[in-house]
Amino acid sequence: MLLRRNLSPKPFSLLHSITAVLFSTSAAVDFLHSYTVTPPIQDWPHRLSPKRLISLITREPKLDLALQIFHHASKYHPGFHHNYHTYHAIIRRLLRSRAFHLIDPLLSDLRASNLRCSEDLFISLIRNYGVVSRPKLAFKTFITIPKFGAQRSVRSLNALLNALVQNQEYRLVHSVFRNCRERFGVAPNVFSCNILIKALCKRNDLETAHQVLDEMPAMGFVPNVVTFTTILGGYVSRRDMVGAKRVFGEILDRGWFPDVTTYTILMDGYVKQGKLVEAIKVMDEMEDNGVGANEVTYGVMIEAYCKEKKSGEAVNLLDDMVEKRYIPSSALCCKVIDVLCCEGKVEDACELWKRLLKKNCTPDNAVLGTLIYWLCKKGEMWEARKLFDQIEMSEPPDVMTYNVLISGMCEVGELCEAGRLWDDMVEKGCSPNSFTYNVLIKGFCKIGKAKEGIRILDEMFEKGCLPNKSTYAMLIEGLCDSGEEAEITRVISMAMSSGDMDSDSWDLFLTKVVGDLDTGESVLNRILLENADSSPRFRGLGIC
Repeated sequence: MLLRRNLSPKPFSLLHSITAVLFSTSAAVDFLHSYTVTPPIQDWPHRLSPKRLISLITREPKLDLALQIFHHASKYHPGFHHNYHTYHAIIRRLLRSRAFHLIDPLLSDLRASNLRCSEDLFISLIRNYGVVSRPKLAFKTFITIPKFGAQRSVRSLNALLNALVQNQEYRLVHSVFRNCRERFGVAPNVFSCNILIKALCKRNDLETAHQVLDEMPAMGFVPNVVTFTTILGGYVSRRDMVGAKRVFGEILDRGWFPDVTTYTILMDGYVKQGKLVEAIKVMDEMEDNGVGANEVTYGVMIEAYCKEKKSGEAVNLLDDMVEKRYIPSSALCCKVIDVLCCEGKVEDACELWKRLLKKNCTPDNAVLGTLIYWLCKKGEMWEARKLFDQIEMSEPPDVMTYNVLISGMCEVGELCEAGRLWDDMVEKGCSPNSFTYNVLIKGFCKIGKAKEGIRILDEMFEKGCLPNKSTYAMLIEGLCDSGEEAEITRVISMAMSSGDMDSDSWDLFLTKVVGDLDTGESVLNRILLENADSSPRFRGLGIC
Protein backbone atom coordinates (compact mmCIF):
# COMPACT_ATOMS: atom_id res chain seq x y z
CA MET A 1 0.00 0.00 0.00
CA LEU A 2 2.85 2.34 0.81
CA LEU A 3 4.36 1.78 -2.63
CA ARG A 4 1.06 2.57 -4.31
CA ARG A 5 0.73 5.89 -2.47
CA ASN A 6 4.21 6.90 -3.58
CA LEU A 7 3.38 6.16 -7.22
CA SER A 8 0.98 9.12 -7.63
CA PRO A 9 2.17 11.30 -10.54
CA LYS A 10 4.18 14.33 -9.54
CA PRO A 11 6.21 16.79 -11.60
CA PHE A 12 9.86 15.76 -11.80
CA SER A 13 12.18 17.79 -9.55
CA LEU A 14 15.93 17.10 -9.38
CA LEU A 15 16.23 19.11 -6.14
CA HIS A 16 13.38 17.15 -4.62
CA SER A 17 15.02 13.85 -5.59
CA ILE A 18 18.41 14.80 -4.11
CA THR A 19 16.79 16.02 -0.88
CA ALA A 20 14.79 12.83 -0.57
CA VAL A 21 17.93 10.72 -0.95
CA LEU A 22 19.89 12.76 1.60
CA PHE A 23 17.15 12.74 4.21
CA SER A 24 16.43 9.02 3.74
CA THR A 25 20.04 7.89 4.24
CA SER A 26 19.83 7.58 8.02
CA ALA A 27 16.62 5.60 7.77
CA ALA A 28 18.22 3.26 5.21
CA VAL A 29 21.20 2.70 7.50
CA ASP A 30 18.87 1.88 10.38
CA PHE A 31 17.01 -0.53 8.12
CA LEU A 32 20.22 -2.28 7.02
CA HIS A 33 21.37 -2.61 10.62
CA SER A 34 18.10 -4.30 11.50
CA TYR A 35 18.40 -6.71 8.54
CA THR A 36 19.82 -10.18 9.35
CA VAL A 37 20.87 -13.11 7.14
CA THR A 38 19.49 -16.51 8.11
CA PRO A 39 22.33 -18.64 9.57
CA PRO A 40 23.23 -21.83 7.66
CA ILE A 41 22.26 -24.04 10.62
CA GLN A 42 19.56 -23.98 13.28
CA ASP A 43 20.50 -23.14 16.86
CA TRP A 44 23.08 -20.62 15.74
CA PRO A 45 24.72 -19.36 18.96
CA HIS A 46 23.99 -15.81 20.12
CA ARG A 47 27.51 -15.56 21.48
CA LEU A 48 30.10 -16.94 19.11
CA SER A 49 33.73 -17.42 20.07
CA PRO A 50 36.46 -18.84 17.79
CA LYS A 51 36.53 -21.97 19.92
CA ARG A 52 32.78 -22.46 19.48
CA LEU A 53 33.05 -21.91 15.74
CA ILE A 54 35.80 -24.54 15.48
CA SER A 55 33.49 -26.98 17.27
CA LEU A 56 30.66 -26.22 14.81
CA ILE A 57 32.95 -26.70 11.79
CA THR A 58 34.42 -29.93 13.14
CA ARG A 59 31.08 -31.53 14.05
CA GLU A 60 29.21 -30.59 10.86
CA PRO A 61 29.06 -33.72 8.64
CA LYS A 62 28.42 -31.81 5.39
CA LEU A 63 31.47 -30.09 3.94
CA ASP A 64 29.59 -27.35 2.07
CA LEU A 65 27.66 -26.50 5.23
CA ALA A 66 30.87 -26.36 7.27
CA LEU A 67 32.24 -23.84 4.76
CA GLN A 68 29.04 -21.78 4.95
CA ILE A 69 29.31 -21.74 8.76
CA PHE A 70 32.87 -20.42 8.49
CA HIS A 71 31.96 -17.60 6.08
CA HIS A 72 28.68 -16.69 7.82
CA ALA A 73 30.49 -16.15 11.12
CA SER A 74 32.80 -13.44 9.77
CA LYS A 75 30.32 -11.76 7.43
CA TYR A 76 27.11 -11.68 9.43
CA HIS A 77 27.73 -12.45 13.11
CA PRO A 78 28.11 -9.15 14.99
CA GLY A 79 31.57 -8.56 16.39
CA PHE A 80 33.06 -11.88 15.27
CA HIS A 81 36.54 -12.03 13.72
CA HIS A 82 38.42 -15.09 12.53
CA ASN A 83 41.75 -16.02 14.06
CA TYR A 84 44.48 -18.41 12.91
CA HIS A 85 42.84 -21.38 14.63
CA THR A 86 39.50 -20.97 12.82
CA TYR A 87 41.33 -20.85 9.49
CA HIS A 88 43.31 -23.94 10.46
CA ALA A 89 40.10 -25.76 11.42
CA ILE A 90 38.31 -25.14 8.11
CA ILE A 91 41.42 -25.90 6.02
CA ARG A 92 41.99 -29.11 7.96
CA ARG A 93 38.37 -30.04 7.25
CA LEU A 94 38.86 -29.38 3.52
CA LEU A 95 42.03 -31.46 3.51
CA ARG A 96 40.21 -34.43 5.03
CA SER A 97 37.67 -34.22 2.21
CA ARG A 98 40.38 -33.69 -0.43
CA ALA A 99 38.67 -30.42 -1.46
CA PHE A 100 41.97 -28.80 -2.46
CA HIS A 101 40.36 -26.40 -4.95
CA LEU A 102 38.67 -24.56 -2.05
CA ILE A 103 41.86 -24.02 -0.07
CA ASP A 104 43.65 -21.35 -2.14
CA PRO A 105 40.99 -18.62 -1.60
CA LEU A 106 41.13 -19.25 2.16
CA LEU A 107 44.93 -19.02 2.15
CA SER A 108 44.70 -15.71 0.26
CA ASP A 109 42.27 -14.38 2.89
CA LEU A 110 44.51 -15.61 5.70
CA ARG A 111 47.56 -13.93 4.20
CA ALA A 112 45.66 -10.64 3.70
CA SER A 113 44.40 -10.73 7.30
CA ASN A 114 47.95 -10.37 8.73
CA LEU A 115 47.06 -12.89 11.44
CA ARG A 116 50.01 -14.50 13.19
CA CYS A 117 50.23 -18.06 11.84
CA SER A 118 51.78 -21.25 13.09
CA GLU A 119 53.82 -23.68 11.02
CA ASP A 120 51.37 -26.50 11.86
CA LEU A 121 48.89 -25.44 9.18
CA PHE A 122 51.53 -25.67 6.46
CA ILE A 123 52.83 -29.01 7.71
CA SER A 124 49.29 -30.38 7.32
CA LEU A 125 49.14 -28.98 3.79
CA ILE A 126 52.54 -30.43 2.82
CA ARG A 127 51.67 -33.89 4.16
CA ASN A 128 48.33 -33.97 2.37
CA TYR A 129 49.81 -32.78 -0.91
CA GLY A 130 52.31 -35.61 -0.59
CA VAL A 131 49.57 -38.19 -0.06
CA VAL A 132 47.66 -37.09 -3.19
CA SER A 133 50.79 -37.03 -5.37
CA ARG A 134 51.19 -33.26 -5.66
CA PRO A 135 54.86 -32.76 -4.74
CA LYS A 136 55.10 -29.40 -6.54
CA LEU A 137 52.34 -27.94 -4.35
CA ALA A 138 54.05 -29.40 -1.28
CA PHE A 139 57.28 -27.64 -2.26
CA LYS A 140 55.45 -24.39 -3.07
CA THR A 141 53.74 -24.48 0.34
CA PHE A 142 57.09 -24.92 2.10
CA ILE A 143 58.56 -21.96 0.17
CA THR A 144 55.65 -19.62 1.01
CA ILE A 145 55.55 -20.25 4.79
CA PRO A 146 57.43 -16.99 5.67
CA LYS A 147 54.92 -14.93 3.64
CA PHE A 148 52.31 -15.80 6.27
CA GLY A 149 54.46 -14.54 9.12
CA ALA A 150 55.38 -18.07 10.22
CA GLN A 151 58.86 -19.53 10.65
CA ARG A 152 60.03 -22.64 8.85
CA SER A 153 61.58 -25.28 11.09
CA VAL A 154 62.97 -28.78 10.75
CA ARG A 155 59.42 -30.12 11.18
CA SER A 156 58.18 -28.58 7.94
CA LEU A 157 61.48 -29.52 6.26
CA ASN A 158 61.03 -33.17 7.21
CA ALA A 159 57.39 -33.09 6.11
CA LEU A 160 58.55 -31.83 2.70
CA LEU A 161 61.33 -34.43 2.43
CA ASN A 162 58.85 -37.21 3.25
CA ALA A 163 56.36 -35.89 0.67
CA LEU A 164 59.11 -35.91 -1.97
CA VAL A 165 60.10 -39.48 -1.08
CA GLN A 166 56.45 -40.56 -1.28
CA ASN A 167 56.36 -39.23 -4.84
CA GLN A 168 59.72 -40.69 -5.89
CA GLU A 169 61.38 -37.27 -6.20
CA TYR A 170 64.59 -38.75 -4.80
CA ARG A 171 67.07 -36.39 -6.48
CA LEU A 172 65.10 -33.38 -5.25
CA VAL A 173 65.30 -34.76 -1.70
CA HIS A 174 69.09 -34.72 -1.92
CA SER A 175 69.09 -31.18 -3.35
CA VAL A 176 66.73 -29.80 -0.67
CA PHE A 177 68.79 -31.44 2.09
CA ARG A 178 72.07 -29.94 0.80
CA ASN A 179 70.60 -26.43 0.57
CA CYS A 180 68.32 -26.39 3.61
CA ARG A 181 70.65 -24.22 5.77
CA GLU A 182 71.72 -21.61 3.23
CA ARG A 183 68.60 -21.44 1.09
CA PHE A 184 65.84 -22.01 3.65
CA GLY A 185 67.52 -21.17 6.95
CA VAL A 186 66.61 -24.55 8.46
CA ALA A 187 69.08 -26.88 10.18
CA PRO A 188 68.41 -30.60 9.54
CA ASN A 189 68.28 -33.20 12.31
CA VAL A 190 68.82 -36.95 12.54
CA PHE A 191 65.32 -37.57 11.13
CA SER A 192 66.22 -35.46 8.08
CA CYS A 193 69.30 -37.65 7.56
CA ASN A 194 67.18 -40.79 7.86
CA ILE A 195 64.77 -39.50 5.21
CA LEU A 196 67.69 -38.67 2.91
CA ILE A 197 69.10 -42.17 3.40
CA LYS A 198 65.67 -43.60 2.62
CA ALA A 199 65.59 -41.64 -0.66
CA LEU A 200 69.08 -42.86 -1.59
CA CYS A 201 68.13 -46.47 -0.83
CA LYS A 202 64.98 -46.11 -2.92
CA ARG A 203 67.25 -44.95 -5.76
CA ASN A 204 69.39 -48.06 -5.15
CA ASP A 205 72.31 -45.74 -4.34
CA LEU A 206 73.56 -47.58 -1.24
CA GLU A 207 77.09 -46.25 -1.70
CA THR A 208 75.96 -42.63 -1.19
CA ALA A 209 73.68 -43.77 1.64
CA HIS A 210 76.74 -45.21 3.41
CA GLN A 211 78.59 -41.92 2.82
CA VAL A 212 75.77 -40.00 4.54
CA LEU A 213 75.87 -42.52 7.38
CA ASP A 214 79.62 -41.99 7.80
CA GLU A 215 79.25 -38.18 7.68
CA MET A 216 76.46 -38.00 10.27
CA PRO A 217 78.77 -37.78 13.34
CA ALA A 218 80.61 -34.83 11.72
CA MET A 219 77.23 -33.11 11.29
CA GLY A 220 76.55 -33.65 14.99
CA PHE A 221 74.07 -36.51 14.54
CA VAL A 222 74.21 -40.00 16.02
CA PRO A 223 72.77 -42.70 13.73
CA ASN A 224 70.04 -44.79 15.34
CA VAL A 225 68.24 -48.10 14.75
CA VAL A 226 65.99 -46.43 12.15
CA THR A 227 69.06 -45.28 10.18
CA PHE A 228 70.53 -48.77 10.00
CA THR A 229 67.13 -50.38 9.38
CA THR A 230 66.65 -48.09 6.38
CA ILE A 231 69.98 -49.18 4.90
CA LEU A 232 69.14 -52.81 5.70
CA GLY A 233 65.93 -52.32 3.69
CA GLY A 234 68.03 -51.02 0.79
CA TYR A 235 70.02 -54.26 0.73
CA VAL A 236 66.80 -56.29 0.89
CA SER A 237 65.44 -54.36 -2.12
CA ARG A 238 68.67 -55.29 -3.94
CA ARG A 239 68.06 -58.93 -2.95
CA ASP A 240 71.45 -58.81 -1.23
CA MET A 241 70.71 -60.75 1.95
CA VAL A 242 74.42 -61.04 2.80
CA GLY A 243 74.65 -57.24 2.97
CA ALA A 244 71.36 -57.05 4.89
CA LYS A 245 72.59 -59.58 7.45
CA ARG A 246 75.87 -57.63 7.81
CA VAL A 247 73.95 -54.41 8.61
CA PHE A 248 71.79 -56.37 11.07
CA GLY A 249 75.01 -57.53 12.76
CA GLU A 250 76.22 -53.91 13.01
CA ILE A 251 73.04 -53.00 14.90
CA LEU A 252 73.74 -55.78 17.41
CA ASP A 253 77.45 -54.86 17.66
CA ARG A 254 76.51 -51.31 18.68
CA GLY A 255 74.53 -52.74 21.57
CA TRP A 256 71.18 -51.69 20.10
CA PHE A 257 68.04 -53.77 20.11
CA PRO A 258 66.46 -54.26 16.68
CA ASP A 259 62.77 -53.37 16.66
CA VAL A 260 59.90 -55.22 15.02
CA THR A 261 60.37 -53.25 11.78
CA THR A 262 64.02 -54.35 11.51
CA TYR A 263 63.14 -58.00 12.03
CA THR A 264 60.17 -57.84 9.64
CA ILE A 265 62.22 -56.31 6.81
CA LEU A 266 64.83 -59.06 7.23
CA MET A 267 62.12 -61.75 7.21
CA ASP A 268 60.54 -60.24 4.12
CA GLY A 269 63.89 -60.36 2.34
CA TYR A 270 64.27 -64.07 3.00
CA VAL A 271 60.65 -64.78 2.05
CA LYS A 272 61.03 -63.00 -1.30
CA GLN A 273 63.99 -65.26 -2.08
CA GLY A 274 62.01 -68.36 -1.14
CA LYS A 275 64.09 -68.95 2.01
CA LEU A 276 61.21 -69.65 4.37
CA VAL A 277 63.36 -71.56 6.86
CA GLU A 278 65.66 -68.54 7.28
CA ALA A 279 62.64 -66.26 7.75
CA ILE A 280 61.26 -68.59 10.45
CA LYS A 281 64.64 -68.49 12.24
CA VAL A 282 64.52 -64.67 12.26
CA MET A 283 60.98 -64.72 13.66
CA ASP A 284 62.00 -67.19 16.39
CA GLU A 285 64.99 -64.98 17.27
CA MET A 286 62.70 -61.95 17.43
CA GLU A 287 60.33 -63.69 19.84
CA ASP A 288 63.24 -64.97 21.96
CA ASN A 289 64.43 -61.36 22.31
CA GLY A 290 61.02 -60.27 23.57
CA VAL A 291 59.98 -58.38 20.43
CA GLY A 292 56.35 -59.07 19.52
CA ALA A 293 55.17 -59.45 15.94
CA ASN A 294 52.96 -56.73 14.48
CA GLU A 295 50.33 -56.75 11.75
CA VAL A 296 52.93 -56.48 8.98
CA THR A 297 55.06 -59.30 10.42
CA TYR A 298 52.08 -61.63 10.54
CA GLY A 299 51.11 -60.70 7.00
CA VAL A 300 54.61 -61.43 5.64
CA MET A 301 54.86 -64.84 7.30
CA ILE A 302 51.27 -65.95 6.64
CA GLU A 303 51.65 -65.13 2.94
CA ALA A 304 54.94 -67.07 2.92
CA TYR A 305 53.25 -70.14 4.41
CA CYS A 306 50.42 -69.86 1.89
CA LYS A 307 52.91 -69.64 -0.98
CA GLU A 308 54.57 -72.83 0.25
CA LYS A 309 51.13 -74.52 0.61
CA LYS A 310 51.57 -74.92 4.37
CA SER A 311 47.95 -74.35 5.35
CA GLY A 312 48.31 -75.60 8.94
CA GLU A 313 51.08 -73.14 9.80
CA ALA A 314 49.23 -70.32 8.03
CA VAL A 315 46.03 -71.00 10.01
CA ASN A 316 47.91 -71.21 13.32
CA LEU A 317 49.64 -67.90 12.67
CA LEU A 318 46.37 -66.29 11.58
CA ASP A 319 44.71 -67.46 14.80
CA ASP A 320 47.64 -66.08 16.80
CA MET A 321 47.33 -62.77 14.94
CA VAL A 322 43.65 -62.48 15.80
CA GLU A 323 44.29 -63.42 19.44
CA LYS A 324 46.74 -60.50 19.62
CA ARG A 325 43.84 -58.28 18.42
CA TYR A 326 45.23 -57.59 14.97
CA ILE A 327 42.56 -57.63 12.26
CA PRO A 328 43.76 -59.47 9.12
CA SER A 329 43.02 -57.89 5.78
CA SER A 330 40.47 -59.39 3.42
CA ALA A 331 43.25 -60.28 0.96
CA LEU A 332 45.18 -62.16 3.66
CA CYS A 333 42.08 -64.12 4.72
CA CYS A 334 41.42 -65.02 1.07
CA LYS A 335 44.93 -66.43 0.68
CA VAL A 336 44.62 -68.66 3.75
CA ILE A 337 41.15 -69.84 2.75
CA ASP A 338 42.35 -70.45 -0.80
CA VAL A 339 45.29 -72.62 0.27
CA LEU A 340 43.01 -74.64 2.60
CA CYS A 341 40.53 -75.23 -0.21
CA CYS A 342 43.31 -76.17 -2.66
CA GLU A 343 44.23 -78.93 -0.22
CA GLY A 344 40.61 -80.10 -0.18
CA LYS A 345 39.90 -78.66 3.29
CA VAL A 346 36.83 -76.64 2.30
CA GLU A 347 35.01 -77.40 5.56
CA ASP A 348 38.05 -76.25 7.56
CA ALA A 349 38.07 -73.03 5.51
CA CYS A 350 34.40 -72.41 6.34
CA GLU A 351 35.04 -73.06 10.04
CA LEU A 352 38.02 -70.70 9.99
CA TRP A 353 35.90 -67.95 8.45
CA LYS A 354 33.14 -68.40 11.04
CA ARG A 355 35.81 -68.25 13.75
CA LEU A 356 37.18 -65.03 12.30
CA LEU A 357 33.70 -63.49 12.20
CA LYS A 358 33.35 -64.10 15.94
CA LYS A 359 36.59 -62.14 16.40
CA ASN A 360 35.04 -59.08 14.71
CA CYS A 361 36.56 -59.60 11.26
CA THR A 362 34.19 -57.87 8.86
CA PRO A 363 32.66 -60.20 6.25
CA ASP A 364 33.22 -59.01 2.71
CA ASN A 365 32.53 -60.11 -0.84
CA ALA A 366 36.07 -61.27 -1.59
CA VAL A 367 36.16 -63.87 1.20
CA LEU A 368 32.53 -64.93 0.73
CA GLY A 369 33.08 -65.28 -3.02
CA THR A 370 36.21 -67.41 -2.46
CA LEU A 371 34.37 -69.80 -0.12
CA ILE A 372 31.35 -70.07 -2.41
CA TYR A 373 33.62 -70.73 -5.40
CA TRP A 374 35.32 -73.67 -3.68
CA LEU A 375 32.07 -75.11 -2.32
CA CYS A 376 30.56 -74.98 -5.81
CA LYS A 377 33.70 -76.49 -7.31
CA LYS A 378 33.39 -79.36 -4.84
CA GLY A 379 29.76 -79.80 -5.90
CA GLU A 380 28.30 -78.60 -2.60
CA MET A 381 25.97 -76.01 -4.15
CA TRP A 382 23.44 -76.06 -1.34
CA GLU A 383 26.14 -75.64 1.30
CA ALA A 384 27.30 -72.62 -0.68
CA ARG A 385 23.72 -71.31 -0.79
CA LYS A 386 23.36 -71.85 2.96
CA LEU A 387 26.59 -69.98 3.66
CA PHE A 388 25.44 -67.18 1.36
CA ASP A 389 22.23 -66.79 3.39
CA GLN A 390 23.86 -67.15 6.82
CA ILE A 391 26.53 -64.46 6.62
CA GLU A 392 25.17 -60.97 7.25
CA MET A 393 27.16 -58.66 5.04
CA SER A 394 27.88 -55.03 5.85
CA GLU A 395 27.19 -54.39 2.15
CA PRO A 396 25.15 -56.31 -0.46
CA PRO A 397 26.95 -59.18 -2.23
CA ASP A 398 28.65 -58.04 -5.42
CA VAL A 399 28.09 -59.32 -8.96
CA MET A 400 31.09 -61.68 -8.77
CA THR A 401 29.71 -63.43 -5.67
CA TYR A 402 26.30 -63.84 -7.32
CA ASN A 403 27.93 -65.05 -10.54
CA VAL A 404 29.84 -67.83 -8.77
CA LEU A 405 26.69 -69.11 -7.03
CA ILE A 406 24.42 -68.77 -10.09
CA SER A 407 27.05 -70.56 -12.19
CA GLY A 408 27.23 -73.39 -9.68
CA MET A 409 23.45 -73.82 -9.65
CA CYS A 410 23.31 -73.83 -13.46
CA GLU A 411 26.04 -76.48 -13.62
CA VAL A 412 23.89 -78.93 -11.65
CA GLY A 413 20.71 -78.01 -13.51
CA GLU A 414 19.12 -76.02 -10.66
CA LEU A 415 17.76 -73.34 -12.98
CA CYS A 416 14.88 -72.42 -10.65
CA GLU A 417 17.30 -71.67 -7.82
CA ALA A 418 19.54 -69.76 -10.23
CA GLY A 419 16.47 -67.71 -11.19
CA ARG A 420 15.71 -66.96 -7.55
CA LEU A 421 19.28 -65.77 -7.04
CA TRP A 422 18.93 -63.64 -10.16
CA ASP A 423 15.78 -61.99 -8.78
CA ASP A 424 17.45 -61.43 -5.41
CA MET A 425 20.42 -59.89 -7.17
CA VAL A 426 18.30 -57.44 -9.16
CA GLU A 427 16.16 -56.51 -6.11
CA LYS A 428 19.32 -55.55 -4.20
CA GLY A 429 20.41 -53.22 -6.99
CA CYS A 430 23.20 -55.44 -8.31
CA SER A 431 23.16 -55.40 -12.12
CA PRO A 432 23.93 -58.65 -13.98
CA ASN A 433 26.88 -58.53 -16.39
CA SER A 434 27.75 -60.50 -19.54
CA PHE A 435 29.07 -63.41 -17.48
CA THR A 436 25.77 -63.67 -15.56
CA TYR A 437 23.75 -63.77 -18.78
CA ASN A 438 26.13 -66.29 -20.37
CA VAL A 439 25.89 -68.58 -17.35
CA LEU A 440 22.08 -68.62 -17.56
CA ILE A 441 22.11 -69.17 -21.32
CA LYS A 442 24.53 -72.07 -20.87
CA GLY A 443 22.33 -73.50 -18.12
CA PHE A 444 19.20 -73.45 -20.31
CA CYS A 445 21.09 -74.96 -23.25
CA LYS A 446 22.42 -77.70 -20.98
CA ILE A 447 18.91 -78.87 -20.02
CA GLY A 448 17.66 -78.67 -23.61
CA LYS A 449 15.83 -75.33 -23.36
CA ALA A 450 17.93 -73.28 -25.76
CA LYS A 451 14.89 -71.19 -26.79
CA GLU A 452 14.83 -69.81 -23.22
CA GLY A 453 18.43 -68.81 -23.87
CA ILE A 454 17.26 -66.63 -26.76
CA ARG A 455 14.89 -64.86 -24.38
CA ILE A 456 17.87 -64.17 -22.11
CA LEU A 457 19.79 -62.88 -25.16
CA ASP A 458 16.96 -60.47 -25.98
CA GLU A 459 17.04 -59.19 -22.39
CA MET A 460 20.79 -58.66 -22.67
CA PHE A 461 20.20 -56.27 -25.57
CA GLU A 462 17.38 -54.50 -23.69
CA LYS A 463 19.64 -53.89 -20.68
CA GLY A 464 22.47 -52.61 -22.87
CA CYS A 465 24.68 -55.58 -21.98
CA LEU A 466 26.49 -56.74 -25.12
CA PRO A 467 26.85 -60.47 -25.82
CA ASN A 468 30.22 -61.85 -26.88
CA LYS A 469 31.37 -64.64 -29.19
CA SER A 470 30.93 -67.33 -26.55
CA THR A 471 27.30 -66.24 -26.05
CA TYR A 472 26.45 -66.92 -29.69
CA ALA A 473 28.53 -70.11 -29.80
CA MET A 474 26.67 -71.57 -26.80
CA LEU A 475 23.29 -70.68 -28.27
CA ILE A 476 24.09 -72.03 -31.72
CA GLU A 477 25.26 -75.34 -30.25
CA GLY A 478 22.24 -75.57 -27.96
CA LEU A 479 19.80 -74.79 -30.77
CA CYS A 480 21.55 -77.24 -33.11
CA ASP A 481 21.22 -80.00 -30.53
CA SER A 482 17.50 -79.14 -30.18
CA GLY A 483 16.96 -78.99 -33.97
CA GLU A 484 15.63 -75.41 -33.80
CA GLU A 485 16.49 -74.45 -37.38
CA ALA A 486 14.47 -71.23 -37.51
CA GLU A 487 15.95 -69.97 -34.25
CA ILE A 488 19.48 -70.83 -35.42
CA THR A 489 18.97 -68.59 -38.45
CA ARG A 490 17.87 -65.73 -36.21
CA VAL A 491 20.80 -66.07 -33.80
CA ILE A 492 23.38 -66.28 -36.61
CA SER A 493 21.88 -63.19 -38.24
CA MET A 494 22.17 -61.33 -34.90
CA ALA A 495 25.78 -62.48 -34.53
CA MET A 496 26.67 -61.41 -38.06
CA SER A 497 25.13 -57.97 -37.63
CA SER A 498 27.12 -57.41 -34.42
CA GLY A 499 30.36 -58.75 -35.91
CA ASP A 500 30.65 -61.54 -33.33
CA MET A 501 30.36 -64.50 -35.73
CA ASP A 502 33.93 -65.84 -35.65
CA SER A 503 35.45 -68.82 -37.49
CA ASP A 504 34.77 -71.21 -34.58
CA SER A 505 31.06 -70.33 -34.62
CA TRP A 506 30.94 -70.84 -38.39
CA ASP A 507 32.68 -74.21 -38.05
CA LEU A 508 30.11 -75.24 -35.46
CA PHE A 509 27.23 -74.10 -37.65
CA LEU A 510 28.58 -75.79 -40.80
CA THR A 511 29.23 -79.05 -38.95
CA LYS A 512 25.96 -79.22 -37.03
CA VAL A 513 23.52 -77.67 -39.52
CA VAL A 514 24.84 -77.68 -43.08
CA GLY A 515 26.48 -81.07 -42.65
CA ASP A 516 23.51 -82.81 -40.97
CA LEU A 517 20.30 -81.28 -42.37
CA ASP A 518 18.96 -81.88 -45.85
CA THR A 519 17.99 -78.24 -45.94
CA GLY A 520 21.37 -77.05 -44.65
CA GLU A 521 22.49 -75.49 -47.92
CA SER A 522 19.28 -73.49 -48.28
CA VAL A 523 19.56 -72.33 -44.65
CA LEU A 524 23.10 -71.09 -45.29
CA ASN A 525 22.06 -69.30 -48.51
CA ARG A 526 19.15 -67.61 -46.75
CA ILE A 527 21.37 -66.38 -43.89
CA LEU A 528 23.98 -64.97 -46.27
CA LEU A 529 21.30 -63.32 -48.41
CA GLU A 530 19.65 -61.69 -45.37
CA ASN A 531 23.03 -60.35 -44.23
CA ALA A 532 24.41 -59.38 -47.62
CA ASP A 533 25.62 -56.03 -46.26
CA SER A 534 27.78 -57.85 -43.73
CA SER A 535 29.17 -60.40 -46.20
CA PRO A 536 32.57 -58.70 -46.83
CA ARG A 537 33.48 -59.44 -43.22
CA PHE A 538 33.23 -63.17 -43.86
CA ARG A 539 35.08 -63.48 -47.17
CA GLY A 540 38.28 -63.84 -45.21
CA LEU A 541 36.75 -66.90 -43.59
CA GLY A 542 35.99 -68.47 -46.95
CA ILE A 543 32.24 -68.11 -46.42
CA CYS A 544 31.40 -65.56 -49.15
